[in-house]
Amino acid sequence: MAAPAIANHLPTVVFDLDGTLADTAADLIGTLNVILERERAPTIAVDRARDVVGAGARAMIQRGFALDGRTVSDEQLGVLFRDFLAHYGENLAVRTKLFPGAGEALLRLSQAGYRLAVCTNKVEAHSVQLLEALGVAPLFGAICGRDSFAHVKPDARHLTGTIERAGGDPRHAIMVGDSRTDIDTARNAGLPVIGVTFGYTDVPVEQLGPDVVIDHFDALDAAITALSPRRAAVA
Repeated sequence: MAAPAIANHLPTVVFDLDGTLADTAADLIGTLNVILERERAPTIAVDRARDVVGAGARAMIQRGFALDGRTVSDEQLGVLFRDFLAHYGENLAVRTKLFPGAGEALLRLSQAGYRLAVCTNKVEAHSVQLLEALGVAPLFGAICGRDSFAHVKPDARHLTGTIERAGGDPRHAIMVGDSRTDIDTARNAGLPVIGVTFGYTDVPVEQLGPDVVIDHFDALDAAITALSPRRAAVA
C-alpha cells in the first residue's frame, strides 16, 4: 500500500494503545497472572483490568500485588518486570483485538491525509510488534513507547517527541486516549484530547475532562473536526 500524501494543514492524531486502539486486557492480565501465580499471589480476572491496566507494565505488576495487600521492592519489581516483558512478548497477540471500528477509522484518517502516531507506556518493541500483528502498523508515522525517550506519559515530552518523530508539529496535534494519564499528558502539552469510553480507567473518562468523548470509533472523524474547525475548513 502506497503511503498517502500528508496534508500539512491537518493536525497530527496521536493514539494511546492499550484500552484505546486495542483491547489488550486478556493478554496483559494473562501474563500478569503467570507472574502472580509464580509468586503465590492470587490471580486476577480479566474484568478487573480497569483496576490494574493503563500505566505500563511496572505499574500493573505493583497494582496486581496491591490487590492482595502486598508490595514489592524496587529490586524485586525489576526482576518481575523483565520476566513480564519476556512472557508478554511471546503472547501479546493471542486474544488482543482492535476495538470495533478502530482499523477502519485509522484507514479513513490516513487516506484523508492525516499524520498518525502512537504514544504509549508499553515498551516500543512490543507496541510495534502488536500493531504489526493487528495489521495497522504501516498507517503510523511513529510508534513510540515508554523506552523511546527519556520521559514517559504524563510528561508532555513523551507526546511532543512522538509528534516530532512522526514529522508533525507539536503545536498542532490531537491526543486520543482512555485514561487520566492520556488526558494529563495532552493537557501538559497544551493539546486537545479525545477520550474514549471503552478503555481501562477506574474513573469514567467523562469525569477526567477531555475536550470530546466518543463511544465508538465511528465518531472519531467528527470529534477531530470539532477540535480543529478552522483547519478542517481549510481542508
